[in-house]
Amino acid sequence: MGFWGVLVPWLLVVALACSFSSWVLRVEADDALPDCRFPAMYNFGDSNSDTGGISAAFDPIPSPYGAGFFHKPAGRDCDGRLIVDFIAEKLKLPYLSAYLNSLGTNYRHGANFATGGSTIRRQNETIFEFGISPFSLDMQIVQYDQFKRRTAELYSQAKDASEKSKLPVQEEFAQALYTFDIGQNDLSVGFRKLSSDQLKAALPDIVNKLASAVQNIYRNGGRSFWIHNTGPIGCLPVNFFYNHNPPAGYLDDHGCVKTQNEMAVEFNRQLKERVIKLRQELPEAAITYVDVYAAKFGLIGNYKSEGKDLLTPSRFAVDIMRITTISGAEIKGVSTAPTFLVALARILLLLSAGTGSIIPRPQTTGSPIAYSMVRCLIHQFQSLKHVTGIRVHVRCTRYSDYGNKRVKKLPELR
Repeated sequence: MGFWGVLVPWLLVVALACSFSSWVLRVEADDALPDCRFPAMYNFGDSNSDTGGISAAFDPIPSPYGAGFFHKPAGRDCDGRLIVDFIAEKLKLPYLSAYLNSLGTNYRHGANFATGGSTIRRQNETIFEFGISPFSLDMQIVQYDQFKRRTAELYSQAKDASEKSKLPVQEEFAQALYTFDIGQNDLSVGFRKLSSDQLKAALPDIVNKLASAVQNIYRNGGRSFWIHNTGPIGCLPVNFFYNHNPPAGYLDDHGCVKTQNEMAVEFNRQLKERVIKLRQELPEAAITYVDVYAAKFGLIGNYKSEGKDLLTPSRFAVDIMRITTISGAEIKGVSTAPTFLVALARILLLLSAGTGSIIPRPQTTGSPIAYSMVRCLIHQFQSLKHVTGIRVHVRCTRYSDYGNKRVKKLPELR
């Protein structure tokens, strides 16, 4: 996920007319663009922008997450930085501290209310069942309101500059950038619990609840808003874990689930229309609608012209899988599984027939997306090995810098 950060300079230039150097994607302009100056940033969202919220509230996100940039777990469901991190960098702001994190935090230049698994609408299920966060968007807004009131009290009571240095300046709430990256999990829940018609009928309410959050911030003085639409959810590789042999017509030409992406497109269409209305309803607001769907799907659809390999969801994974001692018999061979997730499912089916040890050996990932998938699955294997007896040995390479394509060797994980 972290590699999506290469898109941020381009998105910021298009949407906010900021001037940045070292672009990976460039936009040509005749005139010099003015600098963007935001003294603080406040973010609301899900795992796409969570910098430690869900990790602070529940079990900490373990290694190997964070290994690609922070070199340790950093509260992100990612091997590196998130889009919100790249935005902070380009605005010359520190990375956002999670509101729910009580240790080592600094809120002088903003706070992050996002938590992994968050939805716009409240869901009647727990994080332990389906991974849905209890901190839906309306609760994040409640937390923001409380944060603003409480920090004002603490700032007025502070006795020295060191105490104030970690608290926001109240006048800067009106000058801050407010970012929203949420909605994907509402669709995921809908795909699981509702029919297509029922989910489509629910979209206006989902979109209106996001608009209500923006209106709340506006009433409290916020004026600059940055709203992501949802990405191509049908391209998430997890889809192949549940349906590794999809019927004809289930996938599009890029290997993505057609019906899921169609629902995401409809959600985005309604969200864009609602943003246009918000601009009329909130005349002093500057509201930027960011087409994350187009940016992400563009990389998937144009991977050949971009010079990248393995960017289609059905080819996220490993080239070689060496399997030994399944049910007491030694088996060696090359796996033709279209994804590492499918390979994992097949391995677990084999294990159900007996005991043994399995060594998945990805020789090269070929792209940051595939690399992130491998790292995620390493974690899943490590979690399973105590129960199933799976032994993991992985060696792979990755692009440590997607733009410059510098290659770095990873340590072996066992």
